[in-house]
Amino acid sequence: MERLLMQQLIHWKNKKTRKPLIIRGARQVGKTWLMKEFGKRYFEQTVYISFDNNERMKNVFEADFDLPRILSSLKIESGQQIEPEKTLLIFDEVQEVPKALTALKYFCENAPEYPIVAAGSLLGVALHRGTSFPVGKVEFLNLYPLNFQEFVLAVGETGLADLLEQPDYQIINAFSGKYRELLRRYYYVGGMPEAVQIYLDTDDVHEVRRIQKELLTYYANDFSKHAPVQTVPRIQMVWNSIPMQLSKENRKFIYGMIREGARAKEFELAIQWLLDCGLIHKAYRIRKPGLPLISYMEMGSFKIYLLDVGLMSAMGSLDARTLLEGNQIFQEFKGALTEQFIAQELTASGIELYYYSADNSSGEIDFVVQKGGQVVPVEVKAEENLQAKSLRMFCRKYHLETAVRTSMSDYREQEWMINVPLYAVSGYFADFSRRTSGIE
Repeated sequence: MERLLMQQLIHWKNKKTRKPLIIRGARQVGKTWLMKEFGKRYFEQTVYISFDNNERMKNVFEADFDLPRILSSLKIESGQQIEPEKTLLIFDEVQEVPKALTALKYFCENAPEYPIVAAGSLLGVALHRGTSFPVGKVEFLNLYPLNFQEFVLAVGETGLADLLEQPDYQIINAFSGKYRELLRRYYYVGGMPEAVQIYLDTDDVHEVRRIQKELLTYYANDFSKHAPVQTVPRIQMVWNSIPMQLSKENRKFIYGMIREGARAKEFELAIQWLLDCGLIHKAYRIRKPGLPLISYMEMGSFKIYLLDVGLMSAMGSLDARTLLEGNQIFQEFKGALTEQFIAQELTASGIELYYYSADNSSGEIDFVVQKGGQVVPVEVKAEENLQAKSLRMFCRKYHLETAVRTSMSDYREQEWMINVPLYAVSGYFADFSRRTSGIE
């Protein structure tokens, strides 16, 4: 299935000042497939090295950073020749051999003619353990589960997917029925590549749910295998509480929902571990919508989202029949799924997540985003409810020029607000800078 990140990989390949590239992302989001497919399409040959349980490679990089010796060892390991510019070197699960990470600095400085792409699912965890990191000598890309546009591509609706990227809202509105149906399916299937593939192969939502449950078990096993022993139960408790946290009207993360009497200092490390693994996204509360938003961020007030809306529906035990019965999917759990969906669409677009709530807890703005030198509030509606009183009051109070309400309603521009269909959010924000600057 096609991944939009491929275009950024092509751009990286052609850069004159190319550095070794690290692709970050949670386990099972498709990093290995993407790297191999990139090599297959755009290089004469690919040398793939997995560092997982690889004592030979560990010994190679432990010795020293002599690049001719390392390259010779890589040739022996792979059984292939390695030619400058023609061979893509792939270092997979690179966090398992920390010295291999350090070696990227020497490739950058002394052998930039060897293109290297590395990936590590638990890279953030490794760095917190004190791994020496080649700061300034590598580039990064983030890979997430398939976003909605990629899902539309995967199911064979190339025209609809391309339309979201343009975007031509007059035509998008004309095909709103198709987009809504696809979005309902995406809420259930999500974007984990294995779940999407089984959906394409079988068209069986029960098989999709089985795969999602297996993925959740896989992640739980990761907690036990890789996290500090004393932190594992708390990681599991935080992880299991997320659907409940998002089902509340006020979706702010409450420690007391994990267990009675729970305090922040008991669970901070657990939350950080999940962040480092890429399994959750965090949206921080801001005191006011000023530039830059990070200056008004409150570290102690936040919302947590999962990496994937399909896993969210699986954890919430959303019944498969809701997929087949039209808008019923939006009746139960609708707010949580919709806000989860928007959170991951924004994250995949490279947008940092923030939200606003008043000190007296009345009047919350679901997301506040910063892009194109402007701050824009975003209100999320699960269906076609077009009331936006809180949003309007917020814009008047802080004199904001533009606001976005995203719902199942068609795209339209009003005097102070733009209604963006849920299914077109990623395309809208990809095009956001041009729109807000007035450049046509």
